[in-house]
Amino acid sequence: MKKPKWVVEKERGEKREAKETVWLFGLHAVRDALLNPKRKKLRLVVTLNALGKLQDAVTEAGIEPEMSDPRKFAAPLDPQSVHQGAALEVMPLDWGSVDEVCIGGGDERPARVLLLDRVTDPHNVGAILRSAEVFGARAVIGTKHHSAPETGALAKTASGALERQPYLRVVNLGRTMEQLKKAGYYVIGLDGEADVVIEAELEAIGTRPVALVLGAEGPGLREKTKELCDVLAKIEYAAAFGSLNVSNAAAVSLYAATRAK
Repeated sequence: MKKPKWVVEKERGEKREAKETVWLFGLHAVRDALLNPKRKKLRLVVTLNALGKLQDAVTEAGIEPEMSDPRKFAAPLDPQSVHQGAALEVMPLDWGSVDEVCIGGGDERPARVLLLDRVTDPHNVGAILRSAEVFGARAVIGTKHHSAPETGALAKTASGALERQPYLRVVNLGRTMEQLKKAGYYVIGLDGEADVVIEAELEAIGTRPVALVLGAEGPGLREKTKELCDVLAKIEYAAAFGSLNVSNAAAVSLYAATRAK
């Protein structure tokens, strides 16, 4: 039986990504990756000064560091990277499927998930991961294409959250939204021009699982994405200025979702 086109594309993408490694950099990102038993570590490049700050994590990880001159740092990083004398080559994390992370397991708290519609800036995604960890989201979900992959810049902005907060990348965001809806999630799309205020909507649905969908800055949510949401809602704002950076909008909406009773 011939496989559907989307299955073939998914398998190709997984094979391609399985061969790719990621260079993490910066003391926080490297330390948390070293201490993460789920993270496969391949090569650690450090300066003498950085090694002194990371020695406990290096010892626990059981990896042999490669010493480097800070003036000619040996890791293949962008020259503009603020690496603080530490870089770690790793394999991308595998958090499992949407079913495993968002539908099965969890704790007693109402399930909360963030979906990102073409949010490509790694700094925004890194900041979103930090907020998701703080407010207990089960996952942040982007797409295989047109979303930020694991990179050193994303990890540095996430300040360790990348090692602890599930970040899934799916082939088709719309299909994932439908999957979550079938599992009982109420899908709220963030739209600054919506008539509904998100706090009121969250209060109305109580402890039901919620998926919050955020679009890229500028274009916002795509029309097809809007159509798949159960409702479009806005963050209430004062005066005439009502635009938030997508990472700030994620933090505010997640906070509102955790406060809803």
